[in-house]
Amino acid sequence: MSERLLVIEDEEGIARILQLELEHEGYEVGRAEDGRTGLEMASSGEWDLVLLDVMLPGINGIEVLRRLRSAGNPIPVVLLTARDTVPDKVSGFETGANDYITKPFAMEELLARVRNLLRIFQQQSKDSEGADVLKAAELTIELRTRKVFRKELAIELTPREFDLLVYLAENKNREKTREEILSDVWGYDFIGETNLVDVYIRYLRQKIDRGFRYKLIHTIRGVGYMLKEPDA
Repeated sequence: MSERLLVIEDEEGIARILQLELEHEGYEVGRAEDGRTGLEMASSGEWDLVLLDVMLPGINGIEVLRRLRSAGNPIPVVLLTARDTVPDKVSGFETGANDYITKPFAMEELLARVRNLLRIFQQQSKDSEGADVLKAAELTIELRTRKVFRKELAIELTPREFDLLVYLAENKNREKTREEILSDVWGYDFIGETNLVDVYIRYLRQKIDRGFRYKLIHTIRGVGYMLKEPDA
């Protein structure tokens, strides 16, 4: 069965081109031209991925994304926007975006990101079928409910923080470079922007390690990061 993609974009020309290109790649494509309609369609559970413009009439794209994530909807979302600064990207990821592409964009790049993101989520779904819980020392990660605990303390994470923590836990006690983390967690390479990894590692440390004597997330100087258990 073909993957079903929802395009939420108010510019008719861009939306039509996206629809034609995606359908040419074999995807089924739906469209919405404003935030309210897009939110309603994206909440239906009928789609495998959403391409979401930030500047929309009615409800803007960031608010659409926030409402999806607040409702617990994990659907992968790619933001489309003209803003390309690191703070803008971090803000989008903090709200729950899985990817981010700036206008104007090369269609080949967008298609590659869509393929990568669908592949990642399909693999995560397969992995979660075989294991419901990941453990590292006193850290517990519930994959189905997306809940995280350190000892008895419940820890609230954003979708991106959760994905990063799962990746580190799946590769516990193994060094991972910033480039590997970007490729495996974000689904493609942010060329020259590996500082995004540093930003999210800092967020995780504040939530996972603060207040605990033993620190789980370690910096490997000149390499990257590792989630390390005490006896490793």
